[in-house]
Amino acid sequence: QPQLVESGGGLVQPGGSLRLSCAASGFPADYYVIGWFRQGPGFERGWVSCISSSGDNTKYADSVKGRFTISRDNAKDTVYLQMNSLKSEDTADYYCAAGSYLAGCYSEETYYYWGQGTQVTVSS
Repeated sequence: QPQLVESGGGLVQPGGSLRLSCAASGFPADYYVIGWFRQGPGFERGWVSCISSSGDNTKYADSVKGRFTISRDNAKDTVYLQMNSLKSEDTADYYCAAGSYLAGCYSEETYYYWGQGTQVTVSS
C-alpha cells in the first residue's frame, strides 16, 4: 500500500527554522517526483516546491524561493523540506505528494499519492 508520512511540523517563532520530512513506503519512491504543498487557514491548498526523482532538479514557488530548500535521500525513501526565515504567512498544513511529471509538478493533478499532512505554525 503506497504511503507518504510527513513529520517535523510544530510551533516556531518568526525567523526560525523547521525541517519537514516525507517518508515514503509501499512503492518505488526513487522513481517519483515528490512535491510539497500547503494549505493555510482560509486558503486553498497551494504548491510549495518539488524535486525530481534523482534530486538533480528542484522548483520553488516564488513565495518560498531563497528560504526553503527541498532535498531527498533515496536510500532512505525520504524527502526533506528545510524551511528557514519563517514568516507568519508560512503557517499552514504541509503535505507531500508523489507524482511523475516534473514539468507540471505545481499542479495537484500530476500527483498519485498524498500524505496526511503536518501542521506548521509560525507565531511569537
